[in-house]
Amino acid sequence: MYSGMGKSISLVVLMFCMIMQADATLPNFIIMLMDDMGYGDLGVFGEPNKETPNLDRMAREGALLTDFYTANPLCSPSRAALLSGRLPIRNGFYTDNAHARNAYTPQDIVGGIQDDEILIPELLQKAGYNSKIVGKWHLGHQPQFLPLKHGFDEWFGAPNCHFGPYNNNKTMPNIPVYRNDKMVGRYYEGAYNIDRATGESNLTLFYITEALEFISKPRPKDQPFFLYWAPDSTHAPVYSSKKFLGSSRRGIYGDAVRDLDAGVGAILNQLTALGIANNTLVFFTSDNGAAIVSKTHGGSNGPFLCGKETTFEGGLHEPGIAWWPGTIPSGTISHQSATVMDYMATLADFAGLPLPSDRQLDSMSLRQALTNGSEVKRSSSLIYCTNQRF
Repeated sequence: MYSGMGKSISLVVLMFCMIMQADATLPNFIIMLMDDMGYGDLGVFGEPNKETPNLDRMAREGALLTDFYTANPLCSPSRAALLSGRLPIRNGFYTDNAHARNAYTPQDIVGGIQDDEILIPELLQKAGYNSKIVGKWHLGHQPQFLPLKHGFDEWFGAPNCHFGPYNNNKTMPNIPVYRNDKMVGRYYEGAYNIDRATGESNLTLFYITEALEFISKPRPKDQPFFLYWAPDSTHAPVYSSKKFLGSSRRGIYGDAVRDLDAGVGAILNQLTALGIANNTLVFFTSDNGAAIVSKTHGGSNGPFLCGKETTFEGGLHEPGIAWWPGTIPSGTISHQSATVMDYMATLADFAGLPLPSDRQLDSMSLRQALTNGSEVKRSSSLIYCTNQRF
């Protein structure tokens, strides 16, 4: 009798330990950051041509964030805010392009993200995360500012946007392409060419492939990953792969959006095929509003006034989606006021990590808003403009 009871108790203890071990498995994280994509560019946000089936599905299966904001209507400061969880005015990425300011980082500006800023991959390192950035960095092009110096284990992409800077004769943008810390080519050359006449390029396909390979690669048992996927094809000059070129009713910009939407679908499908979708939180948004100065080669900010480089809603109000099957209820519509800076606190919360206590953060966890639909009153700022925080 006692022998049988002992076996039963041992079995119960074993099962309990297995359950606890499963619960202790840390989630994977993916942040998909588009470039100059507007609130009105997705079907789920009202784009009438409905050319984003994968993003629309992502929203149906997860949470649609209707009140989601970037921290600044310009590329570099918004990206610095996302990765640091801090307003640009705190992390040193100001909102103008004056000399020695870091809102934009062409080659004649030598600044970049500072060593004392703690970025998301540096925080996640403490829990053993394997991190990779795919695509545009834009937080400084000098060696000390590049991604592998700031917490990322891997990188494939460029330090600047394909828009520029130019070389001395002003005829061709001069942007290197890196694999980790080694330059492997240049935009507009060889495999990384962008046809300036037609807009055809394979760059988005490279970025999709890099994401899929990173997600699928063998890792030590239970090691989680963080993927920061930042393609830039919707930033002028817009480009698209041959498959989607000429396929959109919206012209070349719509082709680029369709190309990226296919990439989103491929990534989500890969997570499902690998059996890790239920352990992976995926966020989707844009760095700032669509650039209305690009006209037909730019996106739509939907019902919002103006766009990129302005502090009107069109410059700051972004498409926001969160996807995590089994954790985020499908069909969730959240009106929680949220910002790209909240990614840091949210990921730290799900990973069980404390936030840095030696600095002012502007990040708030969205865990409750995503998992049970509750709205939390903000204690941190959404944006900073002319000495005021909102």
